[in-house]
Order: sequence, then structure tokens, then C-alpha cells
Amino acid sequence: MNYDCLIIDDEKMLADNTCEYFNMFEVKTKAVYSRAEAEEVLKSEKPRLILLDINLSDGSGFELCKKIRETLNIPILFISARNTDDDKIIALNIGGDDYIEKPYSLGVLLAKVKVVLKRYGEAADQQEENEKTGKDYDDGILKLDSVNKQIFVDGKLKKLTAIEFKLLKYLTDNHDRLVTKAELFDNVWNDKFTTDGTLNVHIRKIREEIEKDPQNPEYIKTVWKEGYRFISGN
Repeated sequence: MNYDCLIIDDEKMLADNTCEYFNMFEVKTKAVYSRAEAEEVLKSEKPRLILLDINLSDGSGFELCKKIRETLNIPILFISARNTDDDKIIALNIGGDDYIEKPYSLGVLLAKVKVVLKRYGEAADQQEENEKTGKDYDDGILKLDSVNKQIFVDGKLKKLTAIEFKLLKYLTDNHDRLVTKAELFDNVWNDKFTTDGTLNVHIRKIREEIEKDPQNPEYIKTVWKEGYRFISGN
């Protein structure tokens, strides 16, 4: 059985309340309360999105995220009472798409989840369109493959999360011009919830995969306080 959202959180009352609220607003949701239970569920069920707590009773949400990322490329939103910048950076670096602090508003969290689900639905539609047109960036060194959501540098496969691929795709589609942060929030995340910190971490991760020297990028240039410019290799 497939779900819109799988909640993995050992705070049972909070997880159940969130699950009930989401289902009430037609976001089909299931809650599990441990890493072991989550791993068992994911063997046979594929949610479209995961809400994942960091501190689980039988293990680390960070480690579970790494394991999930080995087979699934769906949105993973961390939910946690831990609010240090280090935790947020780790969460995004290991494959998380966003980080939501507890206590959270059920209404705001639902809005966030709906936006992400809509975004990934649109991404699937865009993939179908790309299959028809074959329109992807390829300068002989960096190549994007929208059908399989993959990138290659000098013929070598590099790993990006779904949101990082979409971010790079938007930049390459709009190469050689300034793309503002606001434009990226609107067109990549499709929301106003995402922070500069989240964007910066994803940009850094992309640079680590595609740039010869991530500290002196040739492809993705930062425009101070404004946004980014992708410099085409063609």
C-alpha cells in the first residue's frame, strides 16, 4: 500500500496527531515509531514523502536517512526539537530536503507537505515532457539526464538528491543570467518556507559534485546577496 506521507517519529502522540490531521485533509499518511518499523514498512510500501525525526528510540534518524537514500529518491523532511545549525547542515548534507523544528504548527506543516508533494508531482510531469523533447544540458563535460534524474561529469555518474537535481536543472535551463534566490524558492521549492541556509547547503553540495574546485566554481557563480548565475560551458 502506498502513502502520500510516512511519519517516522518515536513521539507516538505527536506522530498520531499529525497523521490524523493530515488524513483529515486528504493527505494519505501513516505513522511508525521506530527505525526497525520504518525499515520493515519501506520493504513493501513506497510513500511519496517522509517526515523523519532525528532521535529515534532504536537508532539515529540521520543513519536511517542515509539508508533510505540508497534506494529511494523521494523528499525527506527532518522534524526535530534539535535546533542547532550543525544538525540542520548534517541533515541537508546526508540527503534531507528540509528541516522543520519542533514544536511545529500542524497547519503550517501540512501546507509545507502539500507544497512539496505538488512540486514532486510537477517534477514527474516535467520528466515526461523532457522524455518527449530530449531537452537537457550537455556541454561535453557536464551532462544532465532528466529521464533518470542523473548527472555525469566527464562521463562519471555523480549523486544528487531529487531537490538538488531540480535546482541544478533550473540553473542550467536559465544559464548565463542572474537567477535570484526568490526565483529559486518560487520555481524549485514552490514555496516561501525555504531559507537561505537550506539553499546555500544544496548549492555547496552541487558544487562538490560538478566543479573541479568547489571553492573556486566555474559553473555556479554566486552573485552576492542576490542569487546565482550558471555559466554555460558551450
